Amino acid sequence: MSTIPILLKEMEQEATTTHKFFASLPTDKFSWKPHEKSMSIQQLSTHIAELPGWVSFAIATDELDFAKNHYEPTVMNNAEEIQAYFDKTYAEGKAALAATNEKELEKNWTMRSGEKIYSVQTKAEVIRMSINQTIHHRAQLGVYFRLLGIPVPPSFGPTADFPAY
Repeated sequence: MSTIPILLKEMEQEATTTHKFFASLPTDKFSWKPHEKSMSIQQLSTHIAELPGWVSFAIATDELDFAKNHYEPTVMNNAEEIQAYFDKTYAEGKAALAATNEKELEKNWTMRSGEKIYSVQTKAEVIRMSINQTIHHRAQLGVYFRLLGIPVPPSFGPTADFPAY
């Protein structure tokens, strides 16, 4: 089986789960964070919404050089804006993946800051990393929810809040 259908299916599954989490975002708690070193709910949710965009970015480029590219997150002020942005980046990432080919996914992609190289991976591995990052940060959001008394939606099966999932 080729890589592309597997990655597309995984992107779809994770988008469905991410929608459940975004449906519970507490806009009135956007500035809340569990620790001074942690991201706020707004920052964390924004980052999760951006991650599907890494798929199209990895396919269209051969590297990310932090020394040349200043990161400026999109500011979103409510759950609806975050959901809409996620839907946009997901649609773009999914379309780029569906339109590419296996040879392109075998090419190397580099993450660096000037001369300092953080990683060199195939584009397929970078796409998997973006999916893993989505899962990782969504789990962080679940901890935020738990600490705030917000029911934690199911990701891969029942939760204490949704035992009959």
